[in-house]
Amino acid sequence: MTEKIKLSILVISLLLLAGCNKNIEHPDWVINEVMVNNKTNFIDDFGERHAWIEIYNNTARTQNLTGAFLTNDPNNPKKYPIPQGDVKTIVKPHQHVVFWADNMPSKGTFHLNFKLDPDKENYIALYELDGKTLLDKITIPAGIPADKTYGYEADGIESDQAGNYLGKVLDRVTPGSNNMVIGENPKIVSLKKNDPWGVMITITSMLVVFLGLIVLYFVFKFTGRIAKRLTRLNAIRSGKLSAYKTHEISGEVLAAISAAIYEMDQDVHDKESTILTIDEVKRTYSPWSSKIYNMRQLPK
Repeated sequence: MTEKIKLSILVISLLLLAGCNKNIEHPDWVINEVMVNNKTNFIDDFGERHAWIEIYNNTARTQNLTGAFLTNDPNNPKKYPIPQGDVKTIVKPHQHVVFWADNMPSKGTFHLNFKLDPDKENYIALYELDGKTLLDKITIPAGIPADKTYGYEADGIESDQAGNYLGKVLDRVTPGSNNMVIGENPKIVSLKKNDPWGVMITITSMLVVFLGLIVLYFVFKFTGRIAKRLTRLNAIRSGKLSAYKTHEISGEVLAAISAAIYEMDQDVHDKESTILTIDEVKRTYSPWSSKIYNMRQLPK
């Protein structure tokens, strides 16, 4: 009798736990995100903009959409049969596929034979191969703003634990990608919100670059001076320079010295072959550019 009571208590406890942990089941295929009025957003493979429908593989296995039906008419569930033979209809686990509601099925597998009306409520449904089994459906309210999408904030999650429907106009437009970015950097989000045109980040970047260049200029200037002074001091200490002058020798003096050394080397100097005499001309102009030194003067 005691064992039966214990067994009964265990069964009741398991049932209660099962009821408490009950999870809402979501469909294997989910119409995840829809754009009805596409003005400046996603373009198709022909470079055109149309309404689009994103379908999400809400399972951990690869699934094939071949043979399923998409429709915007509850009275015509077989309106657009998804063609067979296209490998892109094979969707990997937790991945997305986008269909274009452009009423141009001749363009390919992912171009539907109907359009969506941005001024009216739009019903969209996905049916199984038999055209009777409903896989998923969604109703897009009228008046969705241009370039905005309607769908689910988290991929494939249509309702919460209490059964409340979670469809809404989404803040992010993510065709063929996750609606929610996990681990998104809050600083980047704040920057996008406060500086949508990127003006502040551009100005800040330019200031950083210019300040860096200015700092490098002064660093190289001072290090160059220090290196020059150290080189002179090392030359003086080693005996290579007999004297150390704080002022620079002008180019004119260097030219005169070079000319005198050249003449001496060519043995065209005066008898004092080992003596060089250089006198600085005390004039306010450069004697090297004076015409009287480079023009012949006739005798009087």
